[in-house]
Amino acid sequence: MKTVTGRFGSMAPGGRSVIWAATGRFGGHSLPPFDELNLADYVGDEPGRVQRNRQVAAASIGLTATDLVLMQGVHGANVVVVNQGSPRLHEEPGFDALVTKTRGVGLVALAADCVPIVLADVANEVIGAVHCGWRGLAAGVVPAALAQMHELGADQVHAVIGPSICANCYPVPPQRVFELTAALSEPVAAAACPKFLGVEPELAVACIDVGAGVRAQLAESGVTAVTLDG
Repeated sequence: MKTVTGRFGSMAPGGRSVIWAATGRFGGHSLPPFDELNLADYVGDEPGRVQRNRQVAAASIGLTATDLVLMQGVHGANVVVVNQGSPRLHEEPGFDALVTKTRGVGLVALAADCVPIVLADVANEVIGAVHCGWRGLAAGVVPAALAQMHELGADQVHAVIGPSICANCYPVPPQRVFELTAALSEPVAAAACPKFLGVEPELAVACIDVGAGVRAQLAESGVTAVTLDG
């Protein structure tokens, strides 16, 4: 997949807008096994190549690498508010969601198989980026990010759900499905584990569709979402 970009809001001069991007594997500088557009500097890649990749990613939305704030997710529901005084080009360890009202900042959700999510309220100038795997889905990182955005004044949030692993490629032990569905509302559980619920045990397939679960959680909060296929 190549990098995909989009925009919320007006394209008119002076109009409010939020530009987002979902980066793919291609178009970067990293060598195997990190080829090509690796943005994480904690996986063993050469730091100089990671920095150049971040410059490429930032340029796709009209920013520089020094405008980026990245997260090191821990599969939880902690949210950090990036404000005017926050340092640029740094990573927030221990958080799976970033939100801000500060203009000119690029929030980066690093994800492999997990779901990256862009949240934006253009009118109220509040944006967010979320990393969500099955543990984050169970912990409620998406509702937590939305709640923090509401505290910053957001009330018209739209979302983009980035590419992630699909249910057919994500078989798991049945106990994991039980653990996940126990933490979710019935509609979200049905979306995240469609081949497991309501089926005879011997016919059930233990798999998780995290992206569908995220979409269902957003819908419960009244947020419309666009899903990007990988």
